[in-house]
Amino acid sequence: MYLALLLLICLSLFASLVAIAIFSKRLQASMAQAPNLAPVASDVRDTSSIGVVIPAYNEEINIRDCVQSVLQSDLADPTKLEVWIADDESQDATGTIARELAAMDARVKAIAVPPRPKDRVWRGKNWACANAAPHVTSEYLLFIDADVRLEPGAIAAAIAESKAHQSDLFSCAPEMICGCFSEWLVQPIMMSILAVGFNFEAVNDARDLESAFAAGPFMLFKRNAYEKIGGHRAIAGELVEDLELARLIKKSGLRLRYILGLGLIKVRMYQSFAALWEGWTKNFYMGSQRNLGATLYFALAMTLIFVMPWLGLISSTIGYLLSVDDAKGFSLLAIAMSLVAIGLQYYLRSSAARSFKQPLRYWWLGWLSGALVVAIAIASVIKTETGWGWTWRGRSLAVPTK
Repeated sequence: MYLALLLLICLSLFASLVAIAIFSKRLQASMAQAPNLAPVASDVRDTSSIGVVIPAYNEEINIRDCVQSVLQSDLADPTKLEVWIADDESQDATGTIARELAAMDARVKAIAVPPRPKDRVWRGKNWACANAAPHVTSEYLLFIDADVRLEPGAIAAAIAESKAHQSDLFSCAPEMICGCFSEWLVQPIMMSILAVGFNFEAVNDARDLESAFAAGPFMLFKRNAYEKIGGHRAIAGELVEDLELARLIKKSGLRLRYILGLGLIKVRMYQSFAALWEGWTKNFYMGSQRNLGATLYFALAMTLIFVMPWLGLISSTIGYLLSVDDAKGFSLLAIAMSLVAIGLQYYLRSSAARSFKQPLRYWWLGWLSGALVVAIAIASVIKTETGWGWTWRGRSLAVPTK
C-alpha cells in the first residue's frame, strides 16, 4: 500500500516536471515575441488629437492620481488632449473629485453616467464607456482604468506605435505593481498565465482570427474603427470586455496590436486580498468563454506546476523518515524529483520576473500561490454559473430573475 502511494507520488512529480517544462517553454516563446512600448523623441511626436475615457465606479482612491498622470502627458500639442471621467453611479467621493479636476483644467470633463437601462444586460464598465465615448471628438480614443498611471511619454509612444503598425486597436499589457502580500502571491503568476494563454505573436498575426486579446487598462482605438465595430454597446453584456472588443476588431478585418507597456504604463489592480479575490473570480471563467473543461484542465495544470513539487517534497521526506528499508529508495527518488521540480519552478519564476521587470519575491511560497490561483479558477466557475457572490465592488453581475 505504501509503495503504491510512493509510486503515485513519483508519477505525479514526473507529470509536474513535464508541465513546468511545457509552461516555461511557452512563456519564453511568447515573451521572445513581445515588443515593449518605447518612448519617442519630442521632435517626432505626432500631433493627432486624443480623447481619454476613464470609467470610474467607487474610485476615490485612484481617480485623482490617474487623471493627473494623463494631464502630465508630454504631447506635441497638449491642447489636443481631452479627458472624460465617467462617474458610474459611484457611492463614494469619485464624482466630487471628478468635478474638482474638471474645474481645475479645461481639458477635463466629468459626466455622471445615468442609471443602466432595464431592457438590456450591461456588465462591468461597458455602460460607462458607451456613455462617455460619444462625447469624444478626437481622432484617437483611449480607454484606461482609474488604477492606471501613465508616464509622461506613454500616450505619445502609443500613438507612434499604433501609426507605425496601422493599428485599429492598440493595447499594452501594463507593468503590474504589487503592494500587499496577496498581490505578490497571485499577480506575477497571473501575468505569466496571460502571456502563455495569449501568445503575443499569435495575437498580432492578422491571419490568426482565433487569437485575440487586449489589456483593458490601456486600449487605444482609431475612432472610426471603434465606431465600425459598435464600440462598447456591441458587447454590453460581456464582462471581459477587452477580450471581446479585440475579437470584434479581428473578425471585422481590422488590425489589432498587443505589446508590453513596461516602464510607461503601470497599474495596481487590487490593494487587498478581498479586492483581488472579488476581481479575479468575477471574470476568470468568463475569460475562457465559460469553458468548464478548459478551466478544470487549467486548475490541474496549475496544481502540477506550482503545488505538486512542494507537496511531493514534504510527503516524500516524511515517507523516507517513517518508511521501512525497502521503501526508502522510492522515497529518495521522490525527494530528488521534487527538488528538481522546485529548481525548475525557481527558474520559471525568475525568468518571468525578469521579463515583467518585477522583483522575485515569495517564490518559495509557490505552493500557496498556485493553490490560490486554482481556488480562484474554481470559485469563478461557481460564482458565474450560480450567481452566488458574483459581484464587483458589491454590484451584482448576475442577471436578475423575473
